[in-house]
Amino acid sequence: MNEMRDLRGFNHKRSVQDYIDETPIWRDGTQVAATPMTAMQWRIWWLAAAGKFFEGLVVFMTGVTLPLMSREFGMDAFQHGLVGAASLAGILVGALLLGGFADQFGRKLMFVAEMVIFIIFLALLAVSPSFGWTVVFLFGIGIALGCDYPTAHLVISESIPSVARGRLVLSAFGFQAVGALTGTLLGYLVLSNIETVSAWRIMYAAAILPAVAVAVARLFVPESASWLLAHGRVEEAQQAAQRLLARSPQYPKSIELAHRHHHAGTAGPGGHDHVHERTPLALLKTPHNRRATILASVPWFLQDLSTYGIGIFTPTILAAAFGHQADVGRNLSDLVSADLLASEGAALVDLLLLVGIGVAVALSDRIGRIPLQIAGFVGCAAGLLVAALSTYYSGDRAVTMVVIGFMLFNFMTNLGPNAQTYLIAGEVFPTRIRGMGAGFAAAFAKIGAVLTAFLFPILLADFGTRTLLFLLIGASLLGAVVTWHYRIETRGRSLDDIGL
Repeated sequence: MNEMRDLRGFNHKRSVQDYIDETPIWRDGTQVAATPMTAMQWRIWWLAAAGKFFEGLVVFMTGVTLPLMSREFGMDAFQHGLVGAASLAGILVGALLLGGFADQFGRKLMFVAEMVIFIIFLALLAVSPSFGWTVVFLFGIGIALGCDYPTAHLVISESIPSVARGRLVLSAFGFQAVGALTGTLLGYLVLSNIETVSAWRIMYAAAILPAVAVAVARLFVPESASWLLAHGRVEEAQQAAQRLLARSPQYPKSIELAHRHHHAGTAGPGGHDHVHERTPLALLKTPHNRRATILASVPWFLQDLSTYGIGIFTPTILAAAFGHQADVGRNLSDLVSADLLASEGAALVDLLLLVGIGVAVALSDRIGRIPLQIAGFVGCAAGLLVAALSTYYSGDRAVTMVVIGFMLFNFMTNLGPNAQTYLIAGEVFPTRIRGMGAGFAAAFAKIGAVLTAFLFPILLADFGTRTLLFLLIGASLLGAVVTWHYRIETRGRSLDDIGL
């Protein structure tokens, strides 16, 4: 690259994203195909991906730990629902209350704080003395994971080139699927070697040391230069951008930023006061913000109705399909055996989450967010329909149809709504309210997840699998309709220009 030079000039002040997106140019005017990522950009990406990994690990491992918790604490269907919903309810609260703090106090502070909260409650869960405390500690873990929803997205999307934003954000989000699969396999490994009712504690404790390493590493990343600039801290923003874009040879050699946005709490043109933009009312203030709020929130809510119900209770449903629905009266050995069998099936189904996110990563920056989300919703409905039709059969045919249906669902949800709703929520809002907007969307979505996780075991017992799956089919089709009606395509667009 010794022949390269910048033909645009560095004396002209630009936004953070302009510098991040800028590509070198050869002397003859040929532009390099893509901006090379720096070591710091990759470090931020890995640390954000780790947060999604822990979410998948803890939330989806609950399906494996539930039978053992049930035996230890003597849980009924209502208590099963509480355990399944506890971490999701925490995610709702964390995304709503703590997500907005990333706009007020900075991305980095919350990026570190959320992991500290996660570690504390994870350690407490591993030594939980009772059912009640188990629910409380799962809720606390959820608060940390909820904060991570907007924060992890923001630290990535505000640090990387626009052209690669979709695939890099979704690649990090894909670690939720890696965590889900790892949690299921970890549960299987523990159960295979430790046949005791308290084995579920070991499953959760195994994540503590890796989480500590991630928390320490997050202390050494720079603050988001875009956030600093949006708050008028221009000099600090320039220093943060220099750290982010440090490479050898250095490119760009110097950074001079233009303050394009009025930060919260200052007067804009004509003396207009922007302090109200620290409140949720900012999400409804302009036509763009209202449209963005509906697009980011409602399809995600409808998607979570299905994804978390199916994800958490896949082992339970598969156990029923395999003929092991009831655990009353069985000894511990039989209970563990049934849990192992269901875990094997769940691991097979969860593999399709990885395949789906892989395809989403490949296509999101080519096809766009909206087409993939709509196609994914329709595909989810098709997968759930196959699973629902299995209830008209019995034996091996029913089991095969359930597995195929869930595999298709997992592939299509991670290709479409599970991935794209997360991506869209962190892109469609202006910088000054991006954390609050993404946090609100995640919190609103988790209302659906909590309802499903809490009501799923109760409805499963009272109405059966078939009715439940047909209801989720309707929710998926509605998600496709809402996505189309309120569509905002963000593929390839600079975050600095969205919502202005």
